[in-house]
Amino acid sequence: MEQLPAQMTVIGISKPGGPEVLLPETRAVPKPGPNEILVKVHAAGVNRPDVAQRSGSYPPPPGASDLPGLEIAGEVVALGDGVTKHKLGDKVMSLVAGGGYAEYCIAPDAQAMTVPAGFSMIEAGAAPETLMTVWHNVFERGALQPGETLLIHGGSSGIGTMAIQLATALGSKVIVTVGSQDKADACLKLGAARAINYKTEDFVAVVKEITGGKGVELILDMVGGDYIERNYDAAAIDGRIVQIAFLNGPKATVNFAKLMMKRLHHTGSTLRPRSNADKAAMVAAIEAKVMPLLRDGRVKPLIDGTFPLAQAADAHRRMESSQHIGKIVLTV
Repeated sequence: MEQLPAQMTVIGISKPGGPEVLLPETRAVPKPGPNEILVKVHAAGVNRPDVAQRSGSYPPPPGASDLPGLEIAGEVVALGDGVTKHKLGDKVMSLVAGGGYAEYCIAPDAQAMTVPAGFSMIEAGAAPETLMTVWHNVFERGALQPGETLLIHGGSSGIGTMAIQLATALGSKVIVTVGSQDKADACLKLGAARAINYKTEDFVAVVKEITGGKGVELILDMVGGDYIERNYDAAAIDGRIVQIAFLNGPKATVNFAKLMMKRLHHTGSTLRPRSNADKAAMVAAIEAKVMPLLRDGRVKPLIDGTFPLAQAADAHRRMESSQHIGKIVLTV
């Protein structure tokens, strides 16, 4: 193995604010602790929580790196005590609790996954966060079954584009909401049965029309706000709604009688504060049930574009424009 440098370049948050507060810093290369690996980062995915952390509204969990970056792909260059899953030189991709915007990053051994054959490092860097978010919220919490219909709000996002592919590959029908024709086309190409432009169409009316008045069995919502009550209208009897973000705000006035009348389940989750044991269990399930689809080339992250690590601010500007379709990735 190459000799590890003592120092590395990272992108830190100089103070809470806009994209311009993301600035390069020099830091010591971290040393992996027990059950941890050190990864030489080739690619790091950019996610909405990074933007929230940068603006000051999403502090890292206790013990996590203060650097942004929740998913990485690269090469294992050092092993902590007790590491059994990976070895030096392995190409891996992993969810991390922070620290991804850097030349080197620590990952828990159990959370890292082998990069599937046929994946570029950029695709691998765009996969862990969406894979885990979609797997846990759509299939574990949402219990999506073959033959059911899933409605995804934000269908052209990184999470949305992964959810379309996974749900379709596993035998469900997908409807999405999007804000432009470009985004609609991208979602249909990935396998969505229908893309609803929320600027010109009422998604509740369209869902009712598509489902013959029945509604959808599952809704994956990252919008919140006034969508919450409309989701109750669009859901089928015994429908499930899983909340993963609130781009339109976490507060709403809702007639909760609909929850009772339709026997709905409304749940939600966040990934970052979950225990390492929880995350390792999700990874094990993904390796068993989803990795074959990735290895066969049936499911791949859709890449919107890449930026060099030093241009992380531009990557954040791209994400905040909401014009992106799929994932934004930093290359190291």
